Amino acid sequence: MAMATTTSAAATMSLASVTLEVADPEAAHRFYTAFGVDSHIRLRASESHSTGFRGFTLALTVSGPATVDSFVGAAMDAGATVLKPAAKSLWGYGGVVQAPDGTIWKVATSAKKDTGPATREIDEVVLLLGVEDVKATKQFYVGRGLTVARSFGGKYAEFASGESSPVKLALYKRRGLAKDLGIPADGTGSHRIVLGTTAGPFTDPDGFAWEAAA
Repeated sequence: MAMATTTSAAATMSLASVTLEVADPEAAHRFYTAFGVDSHIRLRASESHSTGFRGFTLALTVSGPATVDSFVGAAMDAGATVLKPAAKSLWGYGGVVQAPDGTIWKVATSAKKDTGPATREIDEVVLLLGVEDVKATKQFYVGRGLTVARSFGGKYAEFASGESSPVKLALYKRRGLAKDLGIPADGTGSHRIVLGTTAGPFTDPDGFAWEAAA
């Protein structure tokens, strides 16, 4: 009976919430409201510490370069630090900022030219976990009930998200993710992020904690 219950819970698992652990929730709430992403994340007071790269980033996919600039500008006005100025690349246009609480955000579009004015609309929010072994961690999550939507060998894997999931989950090689963000890959201490799940609590191979979503 216990085995059947576990299998059923794993089969219905999804990413239900993303909670950032911050020193000052009120200040963080003001920032994320100004940035325009407050409806996608939760905040929790925490005195946990970390140094260097926390091992993840949150990425916003938007419609065009002007909208990228709008989000990056709003983040800067609210106190964010620019890690990579918004610029064109082979895959599109994007930039990277770090919130006052230390969380790194990437804002990007696959479009290289605007087809309309800037908006404040977000097409997709993706949580990228930097992991040591993408294939092994992918199998770990598959074993807990997630479905792989896209996978590129040992470099990247993306999971299908449920209708109620505010954020899509993906895995990226840790060093590759840090390089993409323009920062060193080294880091110690807490990830300072907790993921909400429709299944029971667990911790993945890279130390990312999941808890039962409220």
